[in-house]
Amino acid sequence: MRLVGKRQRDCVDCGAPVGYIGREHCCHCTRRLRAQAAKARCPGCGWDRIVLPETDRCMLCSRRCRECGGPIKFRGETVCRPCQKRATLAAAKSTCPRCAKPGYLRESTGWCGPCSRPRPPKYPPRICVSCGELRRHAAHGMCGRCWQRHPDRPFVRGETLAAALTEPPGWLGDFVAYLAARHCPARACRMIATLARLLEDEHPNHPQSVLERSRRPGRSMGSLARALEAFFTEHGLAMATDQDQRLAAGRRQKRIDATPGPMRVAVAAFAESMLHNRDRARRAGTRPRSDRTIESALTIVRDLAHFLEAQRGKQDWALVDVTDIEAFLAELPNTRARRLTVLGQFFRFARNRRVVLVDPTHGMSAKRHRGFRGRTLTITQQRDLFRRWSADPAAHPYEALFGLLAILHGVSSRELRLLQVDHIDTSDRSIRLGTRPHPVPLDPVSWNALQRSLDHRDTQRTNNPHVIVTRGTKADRRPASEAYMSHLLDPCGLPPKMLRSTRLADLVNTIDPKLVAAAFGMRPEGAMIYLADHLDEGRLPDHLAQP
Repeated sequence: MRLVGKRQRDCVDCGAPVGYIGREHCCHCTRRLRAQAAKARCPGCGWDRIVLPETDRCMLCSRRCRECGGPIKFRGETVCRPCQKRATLAAAKSTCPRCAKPGYLRESTGWCGPCSRPRPPKYPPRICVSCGELRRHAAHGMCGRCWQRHPDRPFVRGETLAAALTEPPGWLGDFVAYLAARHCPARACRMIATLARLLEDEHPNHPQSVLERSRRPGRSMGSLARALEAFFTEHGLAMATDQDQRLAAGRRQKRIDATPGPMRVAVAAFAESMLHNRDRARRAGTRPRSDRTIESALTIVRDLAHFLEAQRGKQDWALVDVTDIEAFLAELPNTRARRLTVLGQFFRFARNRRVVLVDPTHGMSAKRHRGFRGRTLTITQQRDLFRRWSADPAAHPYEALFGLLAILHGVSSRELRLLQVDHIDTSDRSIRLGTRPHPVPLDPVSWNALQRSLDHRDTQRTNNPHVIVTRGTKADRRPASEAYMSHLLDPCGLPPKMLRSTRLADLVNTIDPKLVAAAFGMRPEGAMIYLADHLDEGRLPDHLAQP
């Protein structure tokens, strides 16, 4: 018989009778609350359990495998069941006497399973339909070496890609033909394989989207991105990328970062101002600054900052005075005019921004002799170079063409870079150069050098319209880089400008400078600087009349 005390009140949780004075919960709720107070949230499983002080976890989470650290469900064990199974399987393995690897040895052979299974038989060698040799068959009746070089390989790879896509883009076939015409089969297939990964992802296959995703980070956006850009822009499917602008921004930032820290903020603001002025000039239709001009200006300001910090001990633009500018300009007197012009622009900008109180370049001039002061070649040197470029087969065709056109026709590096095959007139053996108003007739030696260059260009199998085609430009339509042209005459040890200056100086001092300027597409002021400041007494009438 159960004795129950007198009911004192109702339980505040369940409403059952409470038989003890001073209690608010019944016996069941009191027992439940005591058990709940002894529990805490386990960080391992997240349940409310009794946490062991040794591990700060519950009993189940405290049992861990000593091999893998996984949970153990059974009491008294130190290794989990998966580890026990792996240990049992590992104990049953033995070293295979054939491959020296652990495995399950077969009773019939005494080897492991991979060594006991017979290998698939190789196809017997067959006669290659391309080279006619007895070799292993690769594809289309050809051996592996011939199939790697077969011109149909990119088209087969493109058809395989189109069949694998649910909705192949309409430009895929034309792009495969574009790659096959400009690259070797192996390189074209690698580019098609990279394109396949872009077309099979979850992003849309719109030409502009594919072009942006194909770009690589860094200075080079990759050969596939360049090919896609050239193909899409040629067919009007997408707009050109901003790769040139990115590279120019990186070069500007490199010059800004090279400036000493206290002076870097003003240089960065000066760069932003030049970019803003260039945008205004473009909208106004005037002549905006090029990236090269802006980079040259930042280089001069950076050099001045290093000069002030290293030799003058100044790290603030406000401390610069006229003597500092004169000392900086005296280091390179030949570039005084250009440096002073840039520094005047910078300090006028700094004065408007309240970086400096006084413009230290105000009142300074860069007046110098306007005549030609460059170096020219002697007659003996010109004859040696002419003999090398006209009769020496060891000279590169591009070197011979550049040298002969520069020393005989005054061709500049830019004019030859932009010379295209369409600018050549074979009927009268003339070419159109740059901004020259009339075609330039070529002498037999220069024409032979041009034909050698065209024959060398044909060996590169390119569709580039320019005459000078390099390894980096044969797959697109860009002209050769300025760096390539500047090093083209390195075997001779002469800069290209010296050859052009020699020809211009000779023509200007022989005939009317205005006629030379008109023939070369120059301004008369540019041709007048080549006039000599002395007279050749051998050409005076009095001396010519003497026997």
